[in-house]
Amino acid sequence: MSKTLGNEPTTLNIGLLGYKFMGKAHANAYQRIPLFFEPPYKIGLKALCGRDEAGVCAAAATFGFEGIETDWRRLVTREDIDVIDITAPSNFHHAPAIEAARNKKHIFCEKPLALTTPMAEEMLAAAVENDVKHQIGFNYRFAPAVLLAKQLIDSGQLGQIYHFRGAYLQDFIVDPAFPLVWRLDKDVAGSGAHGDLGAHVIDLARFLVGEFSTVIGMSKTFIKSRPIVEQMTGLSATAQQGAQMGEVTVDDATAFLAQFENGALGTFEATRFANGHDNDLHFEINGALGSVRFHLERINELEYFDAREPRATRGYRTLQVTHDVHPYAANWWPPGHVIGYEHTFVHELYEFLQNIALDTKNNPDFYDGVMCNKVLDAVEQSIARKEWAAV
Repeated sequence: MSKTLGNEPTTLNIGLLGYKFMGKAHANAYQRIPLFFEPPYKIGLKALCGRDEAGVCAAAATFGFEGIETDWRRLVTREDIDVIDITAPSNFHHAPAIEAARNKKHIFCEKPLALTTPMAEEMLAAAVENDVKHQIGFNYRFAPAVLLAKQLIDSGQLGQIYHFRGAYLQDFIVDPAFPLVWRLDKDVAGSGAHGDLGAHVIDLARFLVGEFSTVIGMSKTFIKSRPIVEQMTGLSATAQQGAQMGEVTVDDATAFLAQFENGALGTFEATRFANGHDNDLHFEINGALGSVRFHLERINELEYFDAREPRATRGYRTLQVTHDVHPYAANWWPPGHVIGYEHTFVHELYEFLQNIALDTKNNPDFYDGVMCNKVLDAVEQSIARKEWAAV
């Protein structure tokens, strides 16, 4: 790690791979951390990496990075970089993470960890063998309302857990004329709504309820061919003029049932064809003593039901999770001054820096990424075989 002069703290230099939707979310988080938290390091935005030199140069100037690289191999071998942060598409996770570990860089990697479970396991092994910190980007764990749900469950407030039901619903590709973006290419994305959206629901279920035992699922590709893409950023894209059609090679929607090791039952759905749902991640957890409900589009709220209250007044209560007793809330604004999607990235990257400084375990780490991949794979196996599959 690079040292600064005098009594200034150590600087941790960041190399960020990927500069579009998720790269912007991470760059914004690095800039916000020192304003609202007390990070253990100064954060050096050292190099931004992408294949399009003009695009990455423009993004580096906007994001505040000192320089650029157009080859990830140069990025991961630079001696002046301490952390490799991977926000590129899923097929660019495996090789950069392994080489970063071999070069003794700490690694933050977006989800899903890899295209396959064996590749994810190789990434975990490389990080462990080289004794570097490793964290996966399941940012929704770091929403204060989700963390409050975790506290209620772990403290026994809900009692024995019986049910988890969760879904992640979007509608951004309902139009058949929407172009063939990388998220619709199995070679790049690994899977469709299942791995992109479903991975978040799976991770929240593991985080809040426990490990999966068996699963059975079904999936559907509604639109099987789309116009070839010309430009894409985030969830928007334009097609080539007079574009030819290309094959969609991933699922548009997946649903599955699950049994957890602790006996709880789960229902899961992920789709990009739910008209009227912009970014609707939600879950409900039912226990013997109560329940909780969360909707991402109301990120500052947690609904809580206490079955021990008198029947006459019993019912779901909406908790505004913005008071200083709630996770991370004291670092932001006064009660009722809400936070948003981007703040979950601030929280997770702040914790990543803390784990590096304190030499503590990252949570979630690449092991959690491997376990999520195992569930994703088991669902796909169950679909192919039309039977229950063990995780």
